Amino acid sequence: MAKILQLDAHVADLIAAGEVVERPASVIKELIENSIDSGATMVTVEIKGGGMTYMRVTDNGCGIAPEDTETAFLRHATSKLRDEKGLEAIMTLGFRGEALAAIAAVSRVELLTRETGAETGTSLSVEGGAVKARELAGCPEGTTMIVRDLFYNTPARLKFMKTDRAEGAGVSAQVISSALSHPEVSVRYIKDGKEECHTPGDGRIDSCIYSLFGREFAGGLLKAATSDDAVTVSGFVSTPVSARGNRSYQFFFVNGRIVKSKTLQAALEQAYKNSLFTGRFPSCVLYITLSPSQVDVNVHPTKTEVKFLNEHQVFDGVYYAALSALESEGRKDAFRISESTKSLFQTEAAEAPAERPSGGAPARTQSPYGGGGFISRVPSVREFKTYAPVRDETALSYKTAADKIPPAAEAGPKTPAAWERVGEPAGEEPAQTEIDMSRPEEIAEMPPAKRWRVVGEALDTYILAEQGDSLWLIDKHAAHERIHFDRLKSEKQVTMSQTLLDPVVCNLGSEDTALLVEKAALLSRLGFQLDAFGDAAVAVRELPADIDAAETEGLLGELADILRRGGSPDEGAVLDELRHSVACKAAIKAGRRSEPLELEALVDKVLTGEVRYCPHGRPVATELTKAALDRTFKRT
Repeated sequence: MAKILQLDAHVADLIAAGEVVERPASVIKELIENSIDSGATMVTVEIKGGGMTYMRVTDNGCGIAPEDTETAFLRHATSKLRDEKGLEAIMTLGFRGEALAAIAAVSRVELLTRETGAETGTSLSVEGGAVKARELAGCPEGTTMIVRDLFYNTPARLKFMKTDRAEGAGVSAQVISSALSHPEVSVRYIKDGKEECHTPGDGRIDSCIYSLFGREFAGGLLKAATSDDAVTVSGFVSTPVSARGNRSYQFFFVNGRIVKSKTLQAALEQAYKNSLFTGRFPSCVLYITLSPSQVDVNVHPTKTEVKFLNEHQVFDGVYYAALSALESEGRKDAFRISESTKSLFQTEAAEAPAERPSGGAPARTQSPYGGGGFISRVPSVREFKTYAPVRDETALSYKTAADKIPPAAEAGPKTPAAWERVGEPAGEEPAQTEIDMSRPEEIAEMPPAKRWRVVGEALDTYILAEQGDSLWLIDKHAAHERIHFDRLKSEKQVTMSQTLLDPVVCNLGSEDTALLVEKAALLSRLGFQLDAFGDAAVAVRELPADIDAAETEGLLGELADILRRGGSPDEGAVLDELRHSVACKAAIKAGRRSEPLELEALVDKVLTGEVRYCPHGRPVATELTKAALDRTFKRT
């Protein structure tokens, strides 16, 4: 008996459809591309129920001849390609002849079309790939495609669809990409009866960007352009201060086609090297134009991936376009800090304490002791000048001055134990209360002597500590990150949140917004409380106690990337990845000088063995023994 059989045509069509149609956004992409290829100047997209129950795309293009309506739904039927030579000069968005066949195989489709100048149009009904009815119809010039009940006949695919919000967000993202790809086409998008966007179709990239993303995003862009004999690049890139927490706002178009390319992505980000904070990414809307023979668009069924004949030329084109934009505006707009982004660049100026404010203010503390974050009053710089560490010149360590604090001080705020008031006039000793040694309750309880001492801090990044015959170098950021990660993961400690007086609104794009709102319950376990603020933004009302509000958008972008990748069906594993990002943002930053108490607390955690590795597995400390140092200096 034969073991190899040819698949039934219907089954083959369903399999082929799965390569092209993954979700409602895939359908919208193919239909909009067909509209643009037909010469349309206006395209209207409407969806209901996330697109799973209803999608409609209407254009004013050339229309389809009555005799071609049924043929259009056959596999490999296309008006855009005639022979193999055409593959070397593809300038249309579609060419495979698979889109309509794939869509019709897994849905119920209605077609209304009338050619330009024709007296009547044609109505065609297709269900599960089979034509059900065809008749004359009165309709405007152009084409209308209505797609209902996507995957109604493929339950295996249907059960993997996401919520209506998530699928609708995917459609929104696709409409935005399509509108940007051809700014000369006016695109109107209606979602559940509400108009979401409407581009002017005037051919101007800047007005298209403004209508889709608004004033704030458009105002943070720089014009970028470069050209040579092989490659032309034009469009806009973001200023460094307008960088975002992920790459969701990077749009690359090759000969009018939206593409995903690591080459283009790397070229853009290389131009921003040394201009962005870690974890921030530039945004862009860039159009790359080159000869069709220099790019292969026939490498993926959805045509979103391409291959370049000369990747170096394309890389250089994007790199120099972005770099020239940054350099030309470097002294003016590119690095101008707005009030909304100024907080990202505020750092402590330890060398100029006189310029700092004199009064203490309520602020969030980062506890290096491993406990939950909390709201407390942080002493101002002037207060820290009043309290100086007591130095033991023989031991070179800070010693406790608790026995010198007058009992009267217990009635008010307590001074940190490692600090002693030195504000009295020179030559006078601070008043001390005699302790009655016959009364044990009056004897000050001294902490146990430490077996290590903090030598200092190197490069505002590494702590130097001496223990026995060893010198330890400790990465303070990595150690603090581990402490925060363990606290977030501990079931014994309640996650501490800070409630914001004014919610922070983060514009993350429709897909990331839908994803974060869908996972709001999971994020609440980390200390976030957020909800949707329109279709493309979230309003954050509570944050983990150790996170700066200015870092909210960047952190949420990172969390969205983690949630989108998935990677593990185990929710605990995904939650650990989220904790990594939160802990990293909450930890002491390398390059910021720390107070002695912070250093001591971190050293204590490391040298007692409580902290050994950062959450990513990197060691937090390295040991230099006296014997090794002696050998280095030829002392043995």
